[in-house]
Amino acid sequence: MFNNIYKDKKVLITGHTGFKGSWLSLWLKNLGAKVLGYSLNPPTKPNHYELLNLDINSVIGDIRDRDKLFSVVKDFKPDIVFHLAAQPLVRYSYKNPLETLETNIIGTANIFEACKKIDTVKAIVNITSDKCYENKEWVWGYRETDPMGGYDPYSASKGCAELITSSYRNSFFNPKEYGKKHNTLLASARAGNVIGGGDWSIDRLIPDIVKATAKNEEVLIRNPKAIRPWQHVLEPLSGYLLLGQKLLEGLIDFADGWNFGPDDSSIIEVEKIIQLSRKHWNSIRYKINTGENLHEAKLLKLDCSKAHYYLKWKPIWNIEKTIEKTIKWYKTFYEKKEILTYEDFEEYIKDAKKSGAVWVR
Repeated sequence: MFNNIYKDKKVLITGHTGFKGSWLSLWLKNLGAKVLGYSLNPPTKPNHYELLNLDINSVIGDIRDRDKLFSVVKDFKPDIVFHLAAQPLVRYSYKNPLETLETNIIGTANIFEACKKIDTVKAIVNITSDKCYENKEWVWGYRETDPMGGYDPYSASKGCAELITSSYRNSFFNPKEYGKKHNTLLASARAGNVIGGGDWSIDRLIPDIVKATAKNEEVLIRNPKAIRPWQHVLEPLSGYLLLGQKLLEGLIDFADGWNFGPDDSSIIEVEKIIQLSRKHWNSIRYKINTGENLHEAKLLKLDCSKAHYYLKWKPIWNIEKTIEKTIKWYKTFYEKKEILTYEDFEEYIKDAKKSGAVWVR
């Protein structure tokens, strides 16, 4: 996979104890990389990272702790950095705006500064969010050239993280000066609503559904008509790894912002997600919250033409397969105390190979 480029590479993952970070750690370990994770303690009990019990080096630390972060990066001397550490929740950001802004904006600048100080880092992939765009709730997808924005503190912080990425790329990691004044290529990646086994975060649809169902309770749904780009966690990770490959190969045109989202058929309403989920766990019950809610976008789509054309990246699983894999993962966990992560991972790779994905042979 990925032209075997990650084998024996030193890879730093910030936020490795989180949902996406744990799946990325598993994948990179599978690729033969030497992985070091830097993150806060796992955010929930249970959590996917501890269930995987991965044999990787792990440092528990705050991305805002500049001295500790700089020391870890200096000692490890990574070849590539995947920056996922963040405060990732919209509703939490309303209650804790300063923590969200400090973590997602200054934390991002901290990791760039740490990488600037050493010459081993060849590539940085900064993971932001589809919510970085100024959301006008129009029916077409946002392109990478559209303005950054953000109504809520979380979305604003991700828009700012993108601006900081652009600033550092222009000021310190300019592709035109690659190989002359520096040897680092910096890119950012924006993904849609990511689901899959192992996420127990608060105020997220799938975790809310499965936690309520496991307790034989109805799940309370806030925005049943909200439309989102749903995708399995392995989909954007394949994009991040493919992007990282191009940067490690020294291809300067890929040092840019990239969208990784599903096909239009997977951009559907919240209520439809619940109905699809019930096919695989008929105990799921829900009711609509008619009370007043904090502002959340009703419609959000990504245009991934750039990734399709230049990276030759494409989604592998449709929404039905994504929901099936996700709900079965949780149903198996709660009923049998087993995890299906490794089986899902292997099946995804097989399906990617069958579909002719460029990153696997």
